[in-house]
Amino acid sequence: MDQMQALFLLHEGLAQCGPGSDAETMRAIALLPSLPPGARIVDLGCGTGRQSLVLARALGPLEAVDIHQPFLDELTARAQAQGLAGRVATRRADMAAPGYAPASLDLIWSEGAIYVLGFGRGLALWRPMLRDGGLLAVSELSWLVDDPPAEAAAHWGQAYPGMAGVAQNLATARQAGFAVVAHFALSAEAWLDGYYGPLVRRMAELTPLARQEPALAQALDETRLELDLYRRHGQAYGYVFYILRKSPHDPSRQA
Repeated sequence: MDQMQALFLLHEGLAQCGPGSDAETMRAIALLPSLPPGARIVDLGCGTGRQSLVLARALGPLEAVDIHQPFLDELTARAQAQGLAGRVATRRADMAAPGYAPASLDLIWSEGAIYVLGFGRGLALWRPMLRDGGLLAVSELSWLVDDPPAEAAAHWGQAYPGMAGVAQNLATARQAGFAVVAHFALSAEAWLDGYYGPLVRRMAELTPLARQEPALAQALDETRLELDLYRRHGQAYGYVFYILRKSPHDPSRQA
């Protein structure tokens, strides 16, 4: 088992793979400008798809994309159980190249996943897939203070070197060819109740296996450290939802 396999295993069976909640997803949905009839919606990096189900209920049919087939299988089963099978299709693909034609999507949604690509790179890769005026709703790990505690800065400087503050991310979005519609920080409950609570129970289930799997043991140790860090310094950082609209100008064609 390698490190990526360990992380996938850690999150299998969970309703979500990162901080968030149905309430936070609905808050972001409420901030969206009107979508056209029959809007084509894609949830990139959907994981096990908690938010995909919320989107399907609130907005209509969508396609959920992830690289890990067991996550997609879990989402399919949950969609069927909740009477949403006709509204949630899945696609196994890499977020960096999901295979959508240029200007073919009305809304790209992505919760807690763009960090895999990096915020600026993700925006640059996904913008061409949106129609003119298309929308991007993405949550991204962001600094919430200008001068974060040294311990938090050291941890995230190693774990996510590209992590930036809200103002910098807004500037990056504008430079990437988006207008900012709205943004807000997720609540502490979205971390502690929505994500870390179930994750701690999952870690307990996997502890016996971790004794034989070094990569899994490392993943559990790193998750415990991350949880402890958030409990002590969570006021300094968090996930921020950025609701963006594709601007007419193409930044790649600027001189």
